[in-house]
Amino acid sequence: MPKEESSKVTRRSTRSSASVTVENPEPIESHPPTIDDLTFGDESITLDAVLSDFPGRRSQIFDFIRLMGPLDCPTLPIMIYGGASTGKTSVVLQVLRHLNRPFVYSSCRTCYNPRILFESILNQLLLHRKCSSNGYSSAKRCDKPSDFVNLLREALSNVIKTLESATGTSRLNKPDEKPMGKMVYLILDNVDLIRDWDKGSMILQFLFSLDSVLKMPQLGIVLISGLPPDVYYSNMGYTDPIPLFFPAYSEEDLRQIFLRNQANPKLYSAFLDAVLRSFCRVTRRVEELSTTFSSLFRKYCEPLDDLGISPNEDMKRRLYSYLKPFIAPCLNDIFRVSSHPHDGETRGERRQKVSYSSENREELKILDFHMSTSAKYLLIAAFLASRNPATLDASMFDSTGGMDNRKRKRKASEKSMEKKEIAEQEAVMKGPGSFPLERLLAIFQCIASVGDSSFGEENQGEEEEDPTGYDRENNNLMSDILLQVSSLCDANFLIKSGSCPLEGSIRYRSMVSEDLALKVAKSLSFPLAKYLYRR
Repeated sequence: MPKEESSKVTRRSTRSSASVTVENPEPIESHPPTIDDLTFGDESITLDAVLSDFPGRRSQIFDFIRLMGPLDCPTLPIMIYGGASTGKTSVVLQVLRHLNRPFVYSSCRTCYNPRILFESILNQLLLHRKCSSNGYSSAKRCDKPSDFVNLLREALSNVIKTLESATGTSRLNKPDEKPMGKMVYLILDNVDLIRDWDKGSMILQFLFSLDSVLKMPQLGIVLISGLPPDVYYSNMGYTDPIPLFFPAYSEEDLRQIFLRNQANPKLYSAFLDAVLRSFCRVTRRVEELSTTFSSLFRKYCEPLDDLGISPNEDMKRRLYSYLKPFIAPCLNDIFRVSSHPHDGETRGERRQKVSYSSENREELKILDFHMSTSAKYLLIAAFLASRNPATLDASMFDSTGGMDNRKRKRKASEKSMEKKEIAEQEAVMKGPGSFPLERLLAIFQCIASVGDSSFGEENQGEEEEDPTGYDRENNNLMSDILLQVSSLCDANFLIKSGSCPLEGSIRYRSMVSEDLALKVAKSLSFPLAKYLYRR
């Protein structure tokens, strides 16, 4: 038994060290890598265990097993896509663990350039582990895709020969064990991050055509992406991978996920009754909800002396009344979106704030639904993108902010007034215009920075968090703004109006009325009329 446990631990460390350079000191106990390191070894699980581990993913699990096919069956490349925190990677790895198939896993998040990605794959196939004895170097140095193809073909041939001999030996020694087969599966995670690499489009085209270039039926390729397949469309002539979509978790799925492994399921179920529906309207990412629910549940249990109690209806109402003041701040903070600062206000700012609050107190009461600050800015940005011509974005969102109202206005003639009325009627008949996602995010970044300074703060020396949800130094999304766009689409504030054949990207259309947009803007003290184009 001690020998088996030590081999399992070494097997896990071998797989991780093959993909990432480990700076920790190497353990004293080690064993030379074997072909069993390409699988989970003796840790195979049943299909029922896989299904119970992933609530709401039953159909995706069966579809993935069907696409994998029986043992040693060649398969076309598979693309698994969906939003963040939808279980894509975990389902793939657990299904391979259930089927006991050899695989190589590399993530484009840790392998952040082509050389590290290529060498990570080759290290695992060549059963090479970085350690102090080899100077933590890779088995082969590989910079070019052409070199990677030759080295990959050679490494795969050696692995397949080893698998053939290992399959015959395992049938004689362990007839009850699932055979590994003679195929190797290449799992590439976070493929969408390659788009940000230097020459990323060329690397993507190479990876998508890798199956046709190698022409080795013993290799199965599984791509995991956060973006849909049409984003990678190209006219290079490669075979399109088979898509498998992982949708966002439903409210019932999230309930089953959070109720697992709870000490008191009845108490936690009462807590979920109080908070889950509200938070599902903002985000459905499991890690974000788990972080928020852990702190809220501690607050929920503060009035209780016995955590093993089963609450009745009266106790549920009292616990909810105690928790209610803490829910709204958590809803606003879940995307790390900064609101207007309350600390260090000057007297003039407080006076101006009082005038704003007296005007908007009635309007704020009309908004009978909760929405995070960043979602409100996205709603306004979508409304402006649908109402304003795209050619005016540069003048609308310049450094001065908004249209210049100081221009001399000529007296309109009857003919010009008539043309203006006809143009307004045509605009009403056409409805809101469509816009790409890039334009929405650009307007969102501009108006959020304007809204953050709408109270006239003069103390700009303090560093504050960017309200747009962007990290300006790295130009990356700090929070999942794309998930909020998806939430607005689910709530029918935005609709997808198809994809442009020239741009190849999905276009959106705002379904928000001007009255609602004005109410949302007033709740943020944002000057919407200043940025709205009037014909």
